[in-house]
Amino acid sequence: MHFSGLPYWRLSGFYLFYFATLGILVPYWGLYLQWEGFSARQIGELTAILLATRIIAPNVWGWIADYRGQRLRIVRLASLLSIVAFSGIFISQSYYWVAVVLMVFSFFWNASLPQFEVTTLQHLGEHSHHYSKIRVWGSIGFICVVVLLGWLMDRYDAGIVPYALLLSISGIWLISLTVPESASRHLSLNHIPIKQVLKQPAVHAFLAICFLMLVSHGPYYTFYSIYLEQHGYSRSLIGQLWALGVVAELMVFMVMHRWLPRFGIRKVILGSLLMAAFRWLLIALYADQVVMLVAAQSLHAASYGAFHAASIAWVHQHFTGRNQGRGQALYSSMSFGAGGAVGSLLSGYLWLTPGPEITYMLAALTASSAFLIGFIWLKSTTSLS
Repeated sequence: MHFSGLPYWRLSGFYLFYFATLGILVPYWGLYLQWEGFSARQIGELTAILLATRIIAPNVWGWIADYRGQRLRIVRLASLLSIVAFSGIFISQSYYWVAVVLMVFSFFWNASLPQFEVTTLQHLGEHSHHYSKIRVWGSIGFICVVVLLGWLMDRYDAGIVPYALLLSISGIWLISLTVPESASRHLSLNHIPIKQVLKQPAVHAFLAICFLMLVSHGPYYTFYSIYLEQHGYSRSLIGQLWALGVVAELMVFMVMHRWLPRFGIRKVILGSLLMAAFRWLLIALYADQVVMLVAAQSLHAASYGAFHAASIAWVHQHFTGRNQGRGQALYSSMSFGAGGAVGSLLSGYLWLTPGPEITYMLAALTASSAFLIGFIWLKSTTSLS
C-alpha cells in the first residue's frame, strides 16, 4: 500500500507518544508506587483505578463522537485535560490523593485512543488491514522509553517516573494538534442500530474473550517488574525484557496485514489465546531462568500484538457506520478497562497469598477459558479479503 494522501507520520506520531506513556506506566508505575511505600494490595487497587475508568470513559466519549462527528476535537481536549489532571500528582503522595489524581487523569487519557483508532481506520478506508503499519510506531515508542527509563532508574530512583509521564502525555496532546480534523468525518452511510449489533452471540463471545484475556494480563501489567526485582534482576534488565516483548509485538505488526487475510481473524484470536496461556505458565514456573523469560516475552507478539490487531479488525468489521466510535470504545472498556481492572485487583489480592507463581497459573487458566469460549462461540465469519 502507498501512503500518498495519508498523514502517515502524524498518525504514527500519536501512537508513538501514547504507547510511550504506556511504556512508563506499565513497567514502572508499580515500582514508583512501591518506592513511595504503598503495599501490594494498594498497588493493585491504584492500578485498577487507572484501568477502571476505561469501563466508562471510552463509552461516554465514543457516544459523543459518533453523534457529533468531532473525534479529533475530543482527542485534543481529553489529552489536554489529562495533562492538567496528572499534574496533581506532584501535590501529595497520600493514598487517597493519588487515587483521585489517577481517576481523573485516566478518565480523560482513556478517552483519546478509541476515537483516534477510528480516525486512523477511516483514513485507511478499504485498506484497514494495513492498520498495523501505523500502530507499529506505538511499539517503537514503548521500546525506546522502557529501555531509557530502566537505565535512568538504575542511576537515579523511581521518583523520576511522574516527570517522564508528564512529558509523554504532553507529547500526545501536541501531536494530536497536527492531525487533520477532516479525517474524523469520513463516516459510512450504512448504519445498523447498536442494540441490534449487541444482540449477536458472536459479539457476546468476543467481548467475553477480550475481558478474560486482559484479566489474565493483570499480574503481568501490575507486578511483572516487582516480580523480577524480587528474583534479583536489575532494573536495566527488567526494562530490556519489557522492550523485548514489544520488539516481538512490533515484528507481528509488520506482517499482520498479510496474516489477517490469509488466516482470518478467528484463527489469529484463538492462537493468541493459547500462546498467552503458555506465556503465563513460563513466567510462573521459570522466573529464575533468563532464557525462559526471554521465550515468554517473545510470546508478547501473540498475547498482545496479534490479539490486539485482530480485535481491532473484528470491531471494525462488526461495528460499522456511526457505531465505529462506540465499537472501539466498547472493545477498550471491556478489555483494557473492565478486564484490566479486575486483573489488577485480583493479582493485588493474590500476590502475597497464595503467591506470584499461583497467580500466574491462574492467569494461564483464565486465558485458556477465553480460548474455549472463542472455539465454541466465535464463528469463522470474520475473515478478511
